[in-house]
Amino acid sequence: MHIAGATVLLTGVTGGIGGALAAELSARGAHLVLTGRRREALEPLADRYGARTILADLGDADDVQRLAQEAAGTDVLVANAALPSSGDVLDYTPEQMDRALAVNLRAPAMLARLLAPAMVAAGRGHICFVGSLSGMAATKSSSLYTATKFGLRGFSLAFRQDLHGTGVGVSIVQPGFVRELGMFANTGSATPGGVRTVAPERVVKGVMRAIERDVAEVNVAPLELRFLTKIASQFPGFSERVQRLAGAERTLDTIVAAQRSSR
Repeated sequence: MHIAGATVLLTGVTGGIGGALAAELSARGAHLVLTGRRREALEPLADRYGARTILADLGDADDVQRLAQEAAGTDVLVANAALPSSGDVLDYTPEQMDRALAVNLRAPAMLARLLAPAMVAAGRGHICFVGSLSGMAATKSSSLYTATKFGLRGFSLAFRQDLHGTGVGVSIVQPGFVRELGMFANTGSATPGGVRTVAPERVVKGVMRAIERDVAEVNVAPLELRFLTKIASQFPGFSERVQRLAGAERTLDTIVAAQRSSR
């Protein structure tokens, strides 16, 4: 899929990595449609990139429906928005659980469902989900986040098969720990076990590669973290014991505390 000249709907643009994605998409000649909940955060980006903006709350089902209607004509969906959703499930209210599931899983899946028919009719388009390596391996204090990312990965890989032969591609890009920008960087915490981070530019390049080359899955992380994630996905009991022995719980508690206000 060629980005130049394409109309791209980007969610989660007011977060750190979302801003970096907007900059690169604009530099490659995309016509941007940016969405978020806060007008004051969207307006400067609209001016900077000559973008159209749509105010929408992805935790609201009616807003998601309206967003898809107002973004009719989208050639590329980049579903980047997500809540950190970290912490013990027993600390969440039912309303907070519903919001995490809605923003992280329901909204991207529903936007894909609502925007894909026009892409299929045109015989061209791409849907790119920004997930996480948490969609492949579980860690403590991440039940909700991991559930949504496991679900997003499964939806992406299966929906890709559903759309095979239509001219519409589907990809998922899964970063590990990202420095400088994004939900992990905002915690100011060290990484659990001291694993290496990646620069946000690598995530942006991964998204561009997924769209332009129609790659099913792009994992953006140092080699050792990708390897450990594969092991954890195949041997979850073993991985659980290793995480405990590595003393990751204290670092995870710091991350949860920093992200509590984002529920």
